Amino acid sequence: MTQPAQASVGLYTPEERVRRDQTSWTLVQGVLAPVQFLVFLVSLGLVLRYLANGEGYQIAVVSIVVKTLVLYTIMITGAIWEKVVFGVYLFARPFYWEDMFSMVVIALHTAYLVALVTGWLTPMEMMLLALAAYATYVINAVQFILKLRAARLQAAGEAPKAPLNSAPMGISRSVAE
Repeated sequence: MTQPAQASVGLYTPEERVRRDQTSWTLVQGVLAPVQFLVFLVSLGLVLRYLANGEGYQIAVVSIVVKTLVLYTIMITGAIWEKVVFGVYLFARPFYWEDMFSMVVIALHTAYLVALVTGWLTPMEMMLLALAAYATYVINAVQFILKLRAARLQAAGEAPKAPLNSAPMGISRSVAE
């Protein structure tokens, strides 16, 4: 079943915008998104260092675990934010595709933790799995940035009111206007 296009609504209805602006979960998401990105950059550097010269395996592992915990935190708080603003914990109209792709991001990060605990993969395979998880995270972040830009242009009246829920976009839900 396809979702109906809602060209006149845009990203938020007026009521959803009020709820978004009034909830403290918007600030939580706005703080966690850049924190998660910084953790990602540090961890990516550590993973790449290990892959390049075999040094720093333990610190790379710790950084991946921290990145995964921050991801879980932003996803849980994002689901709460989505419930407050849209009335559902996941897959709200404007963020349906973000939530769908976020499930892939979470699955790969979780697979890393499972491999870590079970010893299922070699250290090199674990780092490659982490890179795959990070690649999906980057795709999701780029999708968000594109949606945020489109939403801001729409709010400023610089773009036609096209349905912003028609294509996959972003990871953080709260700061899009």
